[in-house]
Amino acid sequence: MSSEEREEDQSWVEAELQDSFDEELEMELDDERISRELRHITELKHKSTLDRRIYFRELLRLQAELVKLQDWVVHTKYKLLVIFEGRDAAGKGGVIKRVTQRLNPRVCRVVALPAPSEREKYQWYFQRYVPHLPTAGEMVLFDRSWYNRAGVERVMDFASPEQVNQFFHDVPEFERMLVGSGIKLVKYWFSITDQEQQLRFLMRIHDPIKQWKLSPMDLQSRVRWEQYTKVKEEMLERTNIPDAPWFIVQGNDKKRARLNCIHHLLQQVPYEEVPHEEITLPDRVFNPEYERKTLPKELYVPEVY
Repeated sequence: MSSEEREEDQSWVEAELQDSFDEELEMELDDERISRELRHITELKHKSTLDRRIYFRELLRLQAELVKLQDWVVHTKYKLLVIFEGRDAAGKGGVIKRVTQRLNPRVCRVVALPAPSEREKYQWYFQRYVPHLPTAGEMVLFDRSWYNRAGVERVMDFASPEQVNQFFHDVPEFERMLVGSGIKLVKYWFSITDQEQQLRFLMRIHDPIKQWKLSPMDLQSRVRWEQYTKVKEEMLERTNIPDAPWFIVQGNDKKRARLNCIHHLLQQVPYEEVPHEEITLPDRVFNPEYERKTLPKELYVPEVY
């Protein structure tokens, strides 16, 4: 191989690595976009004290460990269930994105169920969650979960006091059953301050790309901040069981919250690096009689960029 060819191969590899890095950078820049309407309150916005280079370095290192965890889960047929709960705009979605970013979606699934249908409203409360539980060799991340009953359903009067009491009676036993069946259950609560949530909501209101994240329910969560606080405290107290304890993630600093949560999650599973057979790329078979066809131009996407 000539020096020119080596340099070309090296530049190609560097370009591929740069593309991988840019995936995270694009999300990071999206998080930091700010509209003109909000520039006057930027001095109130919580700034991360974590150096960006350290953040990216640690995030990529932790994501590499998540890949090892994924391989081990498949290899050992482990069943991992992670619940992400917290106030609206607390950063749950950002962490879930970083966890799943480098993983195989066939192994690591995200479950974010909509409001229950009319039929589901009259089922056993936990019934609609059961089909989404992990089987052997799967990681499942719940973006909100059955704890809706202890939070939003309770505050918004979608559940009666009797239904809420029944939930608190049932959920410890339900989770003990999950753990007893071989599922590793990890529960995270993302905590942010009143002011931080207000600023994040304002960002969404004034950012057309993020307005879809706001719902009437989110706006009501601002009005009923204190009610949510009270029900959260009771929920954590009554459902923090030894088989499935709660872990609170301080979420005001998004970067630190992501790194801390992923680091902690990795500590909850006794994974090891799975040995892999060396992979070699087979030679392509060339058929001298094969001629590649020229396809019609209208089949191609226009190269605008």
